[in-house]
Amino acid sequence: MVRPKALALTGYGINCDEETRYAFNYAGAECSIVHVNDLIASPSMLKNFQIFVFPGGFSYGDDTGSGKALANRIKNNLFDEIKEFTERDTLMLGICNGFQVMVNLGVLPNISGDWQPGAALLNNSTFRYQCRWVELAVEKGSPSVFLKGIDSLHIPVAHGEGNFYAPPNVISAIEENKLAAMRYSLPGGGLARGEFPANPNGSINDIASLCDKTGRIFGMMPHPERGMFFNQRDDWSLLREDCRRRGEEIPVESCGMMIFRNAAAFFN
Repeated sequence: MVRPKALALTGYGINCDEETRYAFNYAGAECSIVHVNDLIASPSMLKNFQIFVFPGGFSYGDDTGSGKALANRIKNNLFDEIKEFTERDTLMLGICNGFQVMVNLGVLPNISGDWQPGAALLNNSTFRYQCRWVELAVEKGSPSVFLKGIDSLHIPVAHGEGNFYAPPNVISAIEENKLAAMRYSLPGGGLARGEFPANPNGSINDIASLCDKTGRIFGMMPHPERGMFFNQRDDWSLLREDCRRRGEEIPVESCGMMIFRNAAAFFN
């Protein structure tokens, strides 16, 4: 089986690149970490990759707003090359700060197809940084390649600006095309309906992630690379005991790994 090549972008303040690379490598891809300066110097290297990832972190310290400085850097130096990359049979993933970059670039939700920003990720409604585990419900009928075969996820969030907002016409288009790929939900089932802490940031319609109409471009606020393995879960010790009492094998992986496995499997 050929291992697809993934590029995890790094740079000033990005701090989840190593975990993201590990997740892709473990899932069956071959991931390289590339500094944004090196990509600007040699943009032709994009032709060697099938997956492009904006990892989480605090690019440029989020000093001008989360993801804005890196989005402007890319817009001024790599916009055409990144757009050309997405027009191939490729995948693009943005996690947390990476999702913020994609929204600021206009890569998502990109309703009109012109790569003009049409949404924003605002300060959390609590006006506090939120770091907690959340439940996510996958939108039925979502075209997202990354969510194939997944109904729900239990993974963490860690952000201060994850409050998704878009004008009513953009929200209508998102809902009509099933582009709200995942939503914050309640532990026992059902959507969070904006209630904290199930919805940790106040996102409209409980939107936790977006994909484009092709399903190949996907951005999410939660961190799947921080929920790759069973013993990373906040409730792992309870679940371990349940497995033991039922005589079941204790899992190695957790649900976050499924996103990376789906990306790698797309090319095989």
